[in-house]
Amino acid sequence: MSVHLQREFNHLKKQLLSLCALVEDQVEAAVRALMDRDEDLARRVEARDSEIDHREVEVEEECLKTLALYQPVANDLRFVVAALKINNDLERIGDLAVNVARKALNVAREERIEIPFDLPGMWQKTQGMLRDSIDALVNLDGPLAAKVCARDNEVDQMKRENRRKAEAIFQEDPRRAPVILNLLAVSRNLERIADHATNIAEDVVYLVEGRIIRHGGGE
Repeated sequence: MSVHLQREFNHLKKQLLSLCALVEDQVEAAVRALMDRDEDLARRVEARDSEIDHREVEVEEECLKTLALYQPVANDLRFVVAALKINNDLERIGDLAVNVARKALNVAREERIEIPFDLPGMWQKTQGMLRDSIDALVNLDGPLAAKVCARDNEVDQMKRENRRKAEAIFQEDPRRAPVILNLLAVSRNLERIADHATNIAEDVVYLVEGRIIRHGGGE
């Protein structure tokens, strides 16, 4: 690898990891705004989304510049391809954090009720998947990335259970429907964040091992 290409890669890695940290913080803040009924924090999450969008464009431009100027091959090309895909997933996670923040605003304006399903537990699992997928990227840890992928079904199951409980509540007490619908939307958003964390982990496996494991591939 040339000195110039190594410098470009170091800059690209720094940009990507900075975006990872910002996105992770956004999701955590959005969920905290929901749990604490903190409208100011929810609005701050909304306001910071433009920064994520801006950084996502910068990373994409850096990737495209690297492809055009240096025409990397083999492992170097895998890195650029993985960076492009991970960059897109991070931006989508940022959008989902904004969705959670908006639902947090809606919930904060309604009468306080006890959350009727395990959103904190679902968030804990989703947060763990996101954190581990980023750690796998930082450390180029293929086995850790594979473990993240294996945990996605747990979050999917929790989302289905949350929906079942919500439907029961709609029948028992329709007056609670507005709040429950917002909480159910948060559940869907957390499940989607877990999906994107899985995508990142799959791309780490591709980057480290050259295997495409989506849809059961690479087995």
